[in-house]
Amino acid sequence: MRKLALSDDILLKVEKPARYTGGEVNSVMKDKNQVDIRFAMCFPDVYEIGMSHLGLQILYDMFNRREDTWCERVFSPWTDLDAVMRKRQIPLFALESQEPVKNFDFLGITLQFEMCYTNILQVLDLSGIPLSAGERTLDDPFVIGGGPCAVNPEPLAEFFDLFYIGDGETVYYRLLDAYREWKQSGLDRKAFLEMAAEIEGIYVPSFYEVTYREDGTLASFEPVNPHAKSRIRRQVVRDMSTASYPLKPVVPFIKVTQDRAVLEIQRGCIRGCRFCQAGMIYRPSRPRNLSMLKETARAILKNTGHEEITLSSLSSSDYLELKELVEFLMEEFQSQGVNISLPSLRIDAFSLDVMKRVQDVKKSSLTFAPEAGTQRMRDVINKGLSEEAILEGAAQAFAGGWQKVKLYFMLGLPGETKEDMEGIAVLADKVARKYYEIPKENRQGKCQITSSTSFFVPKPFTPFQWATMYTAEEYVKKAQVVQEAMRNQLNRKSLRYHWHTAELTVLEGTFARGDRKMGAVLLEAYRLGCMYDSWDENFSYETWMKAFENTGISPEFYNLRPRQEDELFPWDFIDCGVSRKFLRKEWEKAMQGEVTPNCREQCSGCGSARYGGGVCFEGQN
Repeated sequence: MRKLALSDDILLKVEKPARYTGGEVNSVMKDKNQVDIRFAMCFPDVYEIGMSHLGLQILYDMFNRREDTWCERVFSPWTDLDAVMRKRQIPLFALESQEPVKNFDFLGITLQFEMCYTNILQVLDLSGIPLSAGERTLDDPFVIGGGPCAVNPEPLAEFFDLFYIGDGETVYYRLLDAYREWKQSGLDRKAFLEMAAEIEGIYVPSFYEVTYREDGTLASFEPVNPHAKSRIRRQVVRDMSTASYPLKPVVPFIKVTQDRAVLEIQRGCIRGCRFCQAGMIYRPSRPRNLSMLKETARAILKNTGHEEITLSSLSSSDYLELKELVEFLMEEFQSQGVNISLPSLRIDAFSLDVMKRVQDVKKSSLTFAPEAGTQRMRDVINKGLSEEAILEGAAQAFAGGWQKVKLYFMLGLPGETKEDMEGIAVLADKVARKYYEIPKENRQGKCQITSSTSFFVPKPFTPFQWATMYTAEEYVKKAQVVQEAMRNQLNRKSLRYHWHTAELTVLEGTFARGDRKMGAVLLEAYRLGCMYDSWDENFSYETWMKAFENTGISPEFYNLRPRQEDELFPWDFIDCGVSRKFLRKEWEKAMQGEVTPNCREQCSGCGSARYGGGVCFEGQN
């Protein structure tokens, strides 16, 4: 019988003790003496967030299919347990075995969001693993990072032994095989890192040297080890239908953020929104075939007992067999009381018809993402959505019985004007008017249009990677322009408005396009007490600014200065598929307000066709 790492007196005092006990349905138990590799898979956030992440479930299942490997899970302890663990010197442990993370061969950390970076240091610190990769010995695990933020790993370079760039289903087995070989060799840590660096998609930051110009920009970025590649090619799964997928995902004992079965119907997106990093780095769009999805849905629902299944995709409406899939799910599972969730739908008649069918019993709010308030700005960002389509979609939604609509926008986009900001309120009002065009006897009270704005953060490998940002004060002023415009609308009583934390946006921007110097800021912020920065109750902008001051590094350098066309970026050594030439061309088209067709309408030559699969080769034998 397992012995829990935490005593009863601790578990009874902390919030949600089930975060730390493990033993959930479908969690994998193995004999540690019968495996060669122990892998601790970490999501550096609280359990409820980490257990909602599909990528973690995919890799957990994939690794545990190997007889020689036992993959366990670890999450950031919440602040109450964090304090107890430090006081009583309890090392961070994995859920399955309840054993210290420091005893494992690998600590794999998901890099999902820049504002989780201080939690990475928390995980290392509580595990007793030296924060700096250069200080680790044979007694320490190899720390590897992966996920979307790994496409600019440089702010974290000091803290990681290696990074996995791309889809985890491709070369991870090769890395584990290399580790087994190295483990039997008796060689030092550097020898394994050299073996890993030979594998396509693996980046070992200690094998590269960075030099800077007097103005602080990069002068060079070169490998200094013969095993290191000058370019790291992002790994991409060509055939999603044969890729590993968990049929028995772990089912938490407590409610988590995404408490439902998840069916990833495709990866990538055809739309080419210029602000969207995921839409660029996950190219090309690659669907899973219908028969595979049907069988997977059957298995997951049978093996989990979930009462809801969600179709995961960057743009569900673009899955060509969506109608057939939804009809199957309805026929197969609705009699069993299984709800179907369809996020990421576009505003069109087909999508609304689908939504109406799956929400016949209870019509919750519909969510649309126009992203910008004016057609000019939607053309700048290449949203591919007209005002006419938005209003027609809203009208059909209201006619179908919905009363609540959520609209998502961004503020601070390149070239934004006051008219663009005010256009958010104007568009929200036009949507409300569509509701009040319905005869009064057919309406059920007032409608509710909730508009939310986040502040735009330029991300690597997007056409907007050259864009400048704004100060926190300027972002707030932009939100106030929208708020005032909302008050001036005819249907203001039906309009609600929220905006994102401006200071958090500023900080996210520094890490999104940061270089190795940002590691010093991160370390100082952690030492000053920063942790769980994406949680409003824990975020301290003042402490972060103190960290910048103490290290002599300016956030304005990363956010406010113009970037030259030929500037060497910290992430330029990574080949993400889309070429820099394509991204620059898209930036220039954005400045002219020119629209680029989606990938099914016309190939734009972005470069991702080199991967040899997905939408780039649709219809070809």
